[in-house]
Amino acid sequence: MNFRSLEDFWVFYVSQHSKPSTRNWHFVGTILSIFSLLCSVLFSWWLLFFVPLSGYGCAWYSHFFVEGNVPATFGHPFWSLICDYKMFGLMLTGQMDREIKRLGKRPVLQVF
Repeated sequence: MNFRSLEDFWVFYVSQHSKPSTRNWHFVGTILSIFSLLCSVLFSWWLLFFVPLSGYGCAWYSHFFVEGNVPATFGHPFWSLICDYKMFGLMLTGQMDREIKRLGKRPVLQVF
């Protein structure tokens, strides 16, 4: 799929994270990856290995076993990463439910 803007991709991204459990797994993965990054800076560079492992591990688990779709990262890695942090921020501030309502119910599409 081709998207004209980050906002267009955001609509698709949210549709791919329709289940609260999927979003929660992403939230945990993002927290773990941030923690791993901080630990690697403070203690040892080899801990950088855990940054993508924890972040993508939790996210991909949620897509394959909870949401039942293909991670958007496979088709759009950079926009996906940006939207993951946007979703993380909205969840952290309690605004994600409002964003889902703003976008309305949309069909869940596949990346490929």
